[in-house]
Amino acid sequence: MASKQSDDLKDDKLMSFENIDRASPDLWPERIPGVTEFEVEQKANEKGSGTKKWLADLEKDDINLLQEFGSLTLSQLMEKVRGLQNLAYQLGLEEAREMTRGKFLHILARSKQQR
Repeated sequence: MASKQSDDLKDDKLMSFENIDRASPDLWPERIPGVTEFEVEQKANEKGSGTKKWLADLEKDDINLLQEFGSLTLSQLMEKVRGLQNLAYQLGLEEAREMTRGKFLHILARSKQQR
């Protein structure tokens, strides 16, 4: 019981009722000058425009694909990613096979006249 009271007294000594104004630029200067103004400007630009910049650059097919991916569950999305990885792997194998074939057929070799 005595140790609990001494712990409480130690905690009381550690308490600080000092109020630090975090808005002061003197106490909390910007790490990189100009970042605050840039951030405010960017937020104003985002609110002012109806569509996001990255969204305006997309075509209708891209937007439909994004909506399709957004409607998938996590497991369905992971399955879709695995399918894309398998497809990329198969395309890599096919490209390597065709490059080897082209090498043996001397398709990419320079002709004597071009040298």
